[in-house]
Amino acid sequence: MRHAPAIPSRQTEPSTDIALGRQPILDRSGNLVAYELLFRSIRPNDAANEAGRLATAEVIRNAFAELGLIQALGPYRGFINADAEFLLSDAPEFLPPERITLEILETVKVTPALIDRCRALRAAGYTLALDDFIGMSAEWAELMPCIDLVKVDVLDMDAPERARVVSELRNWPVELLAEKVETREVAQHCLELGFDLFQGYHFARPQLVRGRKLTPQQATLLRALDLIMRDADLPAIEALIKHEPALVVNLLKLANSAGNRAHQNTSSLRQAMTRLGHRQLRRWLQLLLYTGANEPPPSSALLLMAAARARFMETLPNGADTQLQEQAFLTGILSLMPAALGMPLDEILSVLPVPAEVRSALLDGSGELGLMLALATALERCDTPAWHAPLARLAHLSVGSVNRAFTTALAWANEFGIADPDRQPG
Repeated sequence: MRHAPAIPSRQTEPSTDIALGRQPILDRSGNLVAYELLFRSIRPNDAANEAGRLATAEVIRNAFAELGLIQALGPYRGFINADAEFLLSDAPEFLPPERITLEILETVKVTPALIDRCRALRAAGYTLALDDFIGMSAEWAELMPCIDLVKVDVLDMDAPERARVVSELRNWPVELLAEKVETREVAQHCLELGFDLFQGYHFARPQLVRGRKLTPQQATLLRALDLIMRDADLPAIEALIKHEPALVVNLLKLANSAGNRAHQNTSSLRQAMTRLGHRQLRRWLQLLLYTGANEPPPSSALLLMAAARARFMETLPNGADTQLQEQAFLTGILSLMPAALGMPLDEILSVLPVPAEVRSALLDGSGELGLMLALATALERCDTPAWHAPLARLAHLSVGSVNRAFTTALAWANEFGIADPDRQPG
């Protein structure tokens, strides 16, 4: 094993031309298990940007050291793209093998030197994956004994093609990940084919039903939110919430989660509400709309995505503008509510006293909040062309400050452990 390179100084600033992004990876039950971490150039017409990837050894070392990406991942693994140059360098040894999966790009040329290096990395405990797989070749067959996981690009495959590729891969003891899963129908077919993991935004696409009835818990939550957004007294909110036992239990779990810095056990609803206060209670109630109780909950990935988006947007305004920060957080939380409740956004907004600026941002994408929301969604998809317009108009922001907001938000959301409230982040 080669000597690990020295960790760059904390004063080393990652390139201001590099945008960070992340995409969630789910298991068969819809639970979040990992993120793919994406590194992209934001320079217009950059060749690496057009190729869709930018993951040099220097970029990754600096980003992990300066931005604390390992800590920001919380209990989840990180997947990163790796080209031949990266794999053959000392850079992988800077990354902890128990936390990072190396994705070998489909553009990598398989050589004896690469195969030897992959064997050594695997022997050292690293997990290796093939990226953007669409079919077996003689070259890939040579590398397969070193591979733990194959990411199948299902975006442009029809059902028979997906079945053919899965049949080919059954000859090898590898996990199967369906990537670029954008619809629930494709996700369901991949589930039936036996895929182990899923990557794509199908879970965040709302199945809207006009006139859909809310569950009793959801209705209670919305009424409680209405009260607290109108600055009602805590006893009035408590009187409403206490009639929903599942809601009380979930609120207590949130109050005792890693996200609560009080470090005191909270055992009663009144105690939880008092300790949290209006501001935090409002946030927990918003997050609880993503958890469900009386029916199967939405994917935890949706909840964590909403939490990270809201926290990211909250950190973008100037620190002195607390009102704009609050509105930014609310905009981020509500933006994914149609996917959580299965209701159109205008119906959800009709029952909440939402500020006009938030309403305009959500429905029309207008105003400063609309720009922040556009930036947040572009970041999540690492859609670098979509970065340029909102970032240019949010003049107080730099790429560096946006990247720091990204890791801060990811760490904040992952601290909850809401996918399993009794589990503490690893």
